[in-house]
Amino acid sequence: MAAPQLAEWERWAARYARVAVGAAFLSAVAGRFGLWGGHLNWDNFARFIDRTAELNPFVPASAMPFVAWAATIVETSLGVALIAGVYVRWAAFGSALLLAWFGTAMAATAGLKSPLDYSVFSASSAALLLALHESDRGRTPV
Repeated sequence: MAAPQLAEWERWAARYARVAVGAAFLSAVAGRFGLWGGHLNWDNFARFIDRTAELNPFVPASAMPFVAWAATIVETSLGVALIAGVYVRWAAFGSALLLAWFGTAMAATAGLKSPLDYSVFSASSAALLLALHESDRGRTPV
């Protein structure tokens, strides 16, 4: 493949990763507020707080609402930044770290099958690749 074609494919792949990871974060947030029609397991914020407690058993129960709200705010911010294309490198690094933490917590508390079934590590690696792509100074911004 010629170099200009490859560069164009790379730009489209980076856009695809940005939108896919960003949309996944926003979809998760929408689900915990029942915006997907209430047919999900986490269709309300109280259930999300309970699930957050399951995944973070080392955090005191009194801190769970704070942790759940912090996660929601971070996921919303990262999702919007990725989709809008602002601070992409930092949003992608933050996404990779948050997803790696979430996947590790899932694996530690529910077993390795759970984060693999939900492609948490795949999304984390896509975000990391996006961050590295963005940090390559010789590239055209996506």
